[in-house]
Amino acid sequence: MTQVDEGQRPAAQAPDEDAAQLAALGYESEFSREMSLRANFALGFTYLSPVVGVYSLFAFSLAEAGPPMIWSFVIVGLGQLLVALVFGEIVSQYPLAGGVYPWARRLWGRRWAWMTGWVYAWALLVTIASVSYGAGAFAATLFDAELTVNFTIGTALVIIALATAVNFSGTRNLSRVATAGFLAEIVGALVVGLWLILFESNNSPADLFDSFGSAGDGSYLAAFLAAGLIGLYQFYGFEACGDVAEEVRDPGRRIPRNMRLTIYVGGAVAILVALAFILAADIPAVIAGEEADPIGTALAAAFGDTGSKIVLVIVLISFFSCTLSLQAAASRMIYAYGRDDMVFASGFFGRFSKASHVPPGALATAAAIPALVVLGSRISEDALTKIISFASLGIYVAFQMVVLAALRARLRGWEPRGAFRLGAWGLPVNIAALVYGVAAGLNLAWPRTPDVAWYDNWIVVLSTAVVLAGGLLYMLAARPWEKSTAAAGDAVKGGA
Repeated sequence: MTQVDEGQRPAAQAPDEDAAQLAALGYESEFSREMSLRANFALGFTYLSPVVGVYSLFAFSLAEAGPPMIWSFVIVGLGQLLVALVFGEIVSQYPLAGGVYPWARRLWGRRWAWMTGWVYAWALLVTIASVSYGAGAFAATLFDAELTVNFTIGTALVIIALATAVNFSGTRNLSRVATAGFLAEIVGALVVGLWLILFESNNSPADLFDSFGSAGDGSYLAAFLAAGLIGLYQFYGFEACGDVAEEVRDPGRRIPRNMRLTIYVGGAVAILVALAFILAADIPAVIAGEEADPIGTALAAAFGDTGSKIVLVIVLISFFSCTLSLQAAASRMIYAYGRDDMVFASGFFGRFSKASHVPPGALATAAAIPALVVLGSRISEDALTKIISFASLGIYVAFQMVVLAALRARLRGWEPRGAFRLGAWGLPVNIAALVYGVAAGLNLAWPRTPDVAWYDNWIVVLSTAVVLAGGLLYMLAARPWEKSTAAAGDAVKGGA
């Protein structure tokens, strides 16, 4: 479908060429370009993490809409592929640390970029909290512990602390651990998925089109859209490949490819795992609320106590790797803010360690704030689902701010000049990505629990509004964009 021009340069661009490209964009190379093509893909894959996405929300989505919930993976995967194609053109021309913030800055301008980065940073920080928090249930099963709020919070804090230690040790160790996490996750997912499909299936593939009465007397479309949270939560993370663009050689060519590969491979693995658990589950019992842990039940039946414990170890490795990759992405975004002098305490956020080649202030922030969110999770009974919903909505809002900025720039004359280009398909893909993203955001924001207190029913919308309002008030009061001298709006000639 797409016309791709990846240029005539050698597959492995020399480090001095990467430094020259970065200098032409107004920055001096500080990061160590030690992240290989494989490690960059592993970073995106473990951030997207099929195991984390499926294991966190499978029971919820199956109970909401029955087996057809699996089709949300296909729908969302195609939609996010459109977004990844748009991002690929942008990162190819602007391979800068921090991802969506510098992209929005070059496409539109400082103020738009500031709000984009603000939303994205908070969404990433909350996503770190949601992933580490979601590991609690599996850790409790592994260690035969009682699943209490304190145990869940304690598990999350341990995972955040371990991820922080690895990230502080430098890009090379980040690459090694992300790659190891990728290998463990994909091998574990394939073994579990194929074993359940081949030997533990209690249902038929035809059941993928049977709702099993999950909607009750209500609309099935409404139930399917609610269950679609599993797909919406699954298919972001590919942008992490671009968040570390200054740590990869020949990023203009390699990162767009890795973004697409993350969606292809991650989506295929997620669908396989979801299919396996659907075929193995007691679907009527899950929908009736009689089976709260269909994944645990399926693993115990298939692998016994010892085997299921081994699987749970792999699951926890996946949660840890996902937290690690998220924290790396968030720290680079915060560092980019500080480097451009776009926020208070820019000296702290933009500090860079020459010894470890990481931004220590940004990394510390990407550990402290998620830990505080985890500790504050007591305020809601359904904390995990609410945290995930807000995190997903924030990511989608930030994504669409970049997609909109790209569309505006195209209409004003921007012609992508990176190694990856969509050619004539650029405009229609950009429009389709925006339409998809707005629809997905509305689905995430829609309140669906009218029986609870109004503030709990609207907590996703309210929390997003608080982040937006807080950012807007700070931006208008402090006018941070006026302090920054970094280039902005230069994608279009004569831009702001």
